[in-house]
Amino acid sequence: MPPTLTRRTLLTASTAGATLAGLTTASGATALGQDVTPAHRPLRGNPFTLGVASGDPAPDGMVLWTRLATDPLAEDGLGGMPARTVPVQWQVATDARMRHVVARGTELARPTGAHSVHVELHGLRPGREYFYRFRAGRHLSEVGRTRTAPAPGEMPAALAMAFASCAQYEHGWFTAYRRLAEDQPDLVLHLGDYQYEYTAGDYVAPGGNVRDHLGPETVTLAGYRQRHAQYKTDPDLQAAHLVAPWLVVWDDHEVDNNWADEVHEKPEIPQPDFLARRAAAMQAYYENMPLRRRQMPRGIDTLLYRRVQWGQLANFHMMDTRQYRDDQACGDGWDTNCTERLDPARTLTGDEQEAWLLGNLRRSSQRWDVLGQQVFFAERDGKVEPELEHHSNDGWDGYVGSRDRITRGWVDAGVRNPVVLTGDVHRHWAADVLADFEGEGAEAERVVGAELVCSSITSGGDGDATKTDPILGWNDHLRYYKDLRGYVRTTITPEAMTADFRVLADVSSGTAEARTDVSFRINDGVPGLEAVTPRG
Repeated sequence: MPPTLTRRTLLTASTAGATLAGLTTASGATALGQDVTPAHRPLRGNPFTLGVASGDPAPDGMVLWTRLATDPLAEDGLGGMPARTVPVQWQVATDARMRHVVARGTELARPTGAHSVHVELHGLRPGREYFYRFRAGRHLSEVGRTRTAPAPGEMPAALAMAFASCAQYEHGWFTAYRRLAEDQPDLVLHLGDYQYEYTAGDYVAPGGNVRDHLGPETVTLAGYRQRHAQYKTDPDLQAAHLVAPWLVVWDDHEVDNNWADEVHEKPEIPQPDFLARRAAAMQAYYENMPLRRRQMPRGIDTLLYRRVQWGQLANFHMMDTRQYRDDQACGDGWDTNCTERLDPARTLTGDEQEAWLLGNLRRSSQRWDVLGQQVFFAERDGKVEPELEHHSNDGWDGYVGSRDRITRGWVDAGVRNPVVLTGDVHRHWAADVLADFEGEGAEAERVVGAELVCSSITSGGDGDATKTDPILGWNDHLRYYKDLRGYVRTTITPEAMTADFRVLADVSSGTAEARTDVSFRINDGVPGLEAVTPRG
């Protein structure tokens, strides 16, 4: 069996990827073949400053990603690369030292795509761990670990999956990404706000910012490319990409805070170039993420929602809750007694995505159906008086009809174990999903699923471990809250899904360890959350 990637082997693999010495295949040939970059035009400096990544695993392959940048923070967003196509060789092996190579090839990194590379692999064996790297000229990338999904009919014994969201570069160090990598998950889900659009100092954490964004607020393709590059140069983020394949979806800050379809954050302030801004943001997002060609933007549109199957154990329905939504009801934020949010015609997903999701749920034969999405699903009624309702209209509370149709859809389809995963709100939460949050009586109070909400990687700064939220007392289905930064680590088996809410004491020092604050278990066939003794 391939060796398990420990911290030591990860370091060894990364070190091995930094030099050309002794790199051979089992047959003794040069591992990546001859340098096909013209000798008179060598790249000046290391082009792999943005790291490597993999994503969207399938039973026979996955996407391998890198983006060449010798000067990653260049203002033009092109990473200091020459205005020419650069051949990039790639290699896949069954061992971290890259001695047993099973696939190789060459992709062209083109200036029009900011010299990004997306290799869509096929022909690998299902349910296996693999290692990969790239070469451009005389330069080698670090070695990443990835894996294929199990065969469609296989029921794996377990899946170690972690999910995260909301990494504001200025608000803290990305230590939580490092701790996530040390947990060595098999799969990582990123639920949005991978990067933030603000210029330095526009968004300040309560305790102050620890570092600055480069450049103005991102509105152009050059700006988004530079901002993604600044985030990608962070070594902790690179470590998290190195350890496992990712499934990524965006939220709002990849484009503009609280955007909704073709409506920008503050429609009362004219922004006539918003659609051009949206197209630029989507182009840069694709260039910087391990996504397949079918996710390549077409103007202002990107087909980002998709399903990834993990054998018979799980379906991951990765959703897009920004691109197709109606504008937020009663404004973007919290509002009291907003009746517009109850309009059944309002949609968060758009009709086509809703039909896609409900069709997937009806056809599912998997043990777990996991919705990877961005905004709070369960109701949070922040009423300050019994007769007042107070909701955040940016989440599903502002789109009650959408939530009812999807919840009713999985109930009617007899989905065995529906679980909603959420980011966005910069706090850990856990909730039981009820049959009808707006109704009354026993049926309305029936638990039909569970929601796990991860805190932010940094957004909001260090947080306050002693803080509580009175909303917990007004909403019995809300089971947990924590105002610390972190991520959620899960173990999914045929019998149960266990979720560990991992927290860090701070993100301002860059050295905090992670600990499990609380753990919940969702038992097969039993909707809702069971609190269990925290694991590790």
